[in-house]
This record gives sequence, structure tokens and C-alpha cells, in this order.
Amino acid sequence: SVVSRQIAQLERDLGITLIERLSRGIRATEAGELLAQRFRQWSADREDTLAHLRELQGLQRGHIDIVLGEGFVSDLMSGPLTAFWRTHPRLTMSFDLAGTNEVVSAVSEDRCHIGLVYNAGPDPRIRTHVAIRQPISCILRPDHPLALRGKPLRLRDLVEEPIGLMYPGYGTRQVVAMAEAAEKIRLTPKLTTSSISVLRHFVKADMGLTLLPAFSLAADLAEGSLVTLPIDNPLIEATEARVITRLGRELPDAAAALLRFLIAQMRAFR
Repeated sequence: SVVSRQIAQLERDLGITLIERLSRGIRATEAGELLAQRFRQWSADREDTLAHLRELQGLQRGHIDIVLGEGFVSDLMSGPLTAFWRTHPRLTMSFDLAGTNEVVSAVSEDRCHIGLVYNAGPDPRIRTHVAIRQPISCILRPDHPLALRGKPLRLRDLVEEPIGLMYPGYGTRQVVAMAEAAEKIRLTPKLTTSSISVLRHFVKADMGLTLLPAFSLAADLAEGSLVTLPIDNPLIEATEARVITRLGRELPDAAAALLRFLIAQMRAFR
């Protein structure tokens, strides 16, 4: 009730309706959406300005919010983050794991400074700092019959195979779906999940195979417990890993330094 009174007072002050009262809840009007968007931007600009002032005062401390797909975690935690914290030990960070669409939303709405995203489409609110081709590969055990063939695969080679895939909101699954439509085939996943770790165990336990970019399982590939085979499909071969921020946002020095460091050090962006 307190929130409702505050919104009603704001509507009277502005002379415009911000909220539509529906039989099953409420929703923002176009004016309400605009006001909320501008407030989020103002809040982010305020926090960024305060961070700059703290840095000018010589405090050299701050907090960085990052949103990323799970596939980037192993790459990020395997060395780059340790090296960055060695140079900037007083900085703190928060990591949010999300699918492709959620990463873009979190960055465009200023909930996070930096986004690491796979297969993000164009968005006028977003600035891409780097985009590197990272094709989706077939991930399988080295003793799998397809691995022993040692040849590039077509999607139709996988139709009869037990396969694990990410949920549709994730970049890898969206690319695979487009490739299926282009080739007029359909893969029926034995396992669907929101977790790359689950897919990793699914393959290592010899329950099936999966489709992921190689950098997301770099440690397993390096030790030889998993192998990759390329997929012969132009859509799958053209997918990209991106580092994004909100267009027009001036990052605090700490976030800007981390941005440069990630681009230079992470495997996904080489």
C-alpha cells in the first residue's frame, strides 16, 4: 500500500498515468516504462560517477558487476581473474550466470557493468567491444565411435544419437535450432538443462554427447577426457563470443580495467 500511494502521488505530480491497474495485477504504461528506464540509467551513472570520485581520492576500491554465460566461467576462473586480483586486490565483484537474452537485458538495463555472452543478436542498446568466432563443436568421449572416425560431422549424423542440449534461451541452443531448420532435421535431446556442468557429466558418464563451444570445456579437452569434432554447418561455424557493455555508459576505472584485461587474457576472445 505504501508503494501504491507513492506511485499515485508521482502520477499526480507528473500529470500522467504510469501504471495500468488490471484485473490480475498491474503493468507499466509506455510512460512508466520510459521513466523506469531513465531511472535505471540515472542510478547507474550516479554509481559510476561516485566510483570515479573514489578513484580520484586515491581509494582504489570499488565493486564490479558481471553477467555471463556459464560457458565462460571455467575460462575466467582458470587464471585471468587470479591475475587481475593480484594487481587489484581491493576490488570486489559479483557474478550472475544467465542465458544469452538475460545477459543482454542485464547489461542494457545497467544491472551489470560487463556482459560475456555467446551468440547475441544485434541490439541498439548494446556496445560490443570484441566479437570472436567460437564455433559450436560436438563434445564427446574419446572412445565414442564418432570420435574414432575423426572426421567433421553433419547435424544429420547426430539425429539417432543420445544428445544433451541447453534450454532454448541459451545461445548455443538457439544456433542449433536455426541449423536444424536450415537442414530440415530435428534433434530430440535425451537431456535438456540450464547447466553446462550437467552436460559435461552427461558426456563423461557415457550417456551421450553434446554441442558446445570448445572454450567452455577447455580443462576437460586439455586433459583428454573429452574431445571435439567440428560440425559442418555455416550457422554453427559463424557463432561468436562477445564482451558487451551498455552503449553510452562510461565505466568506472575498475570496470574498464577489468574489461581490457578479460579481452586480452581469456581464451574465448582469442
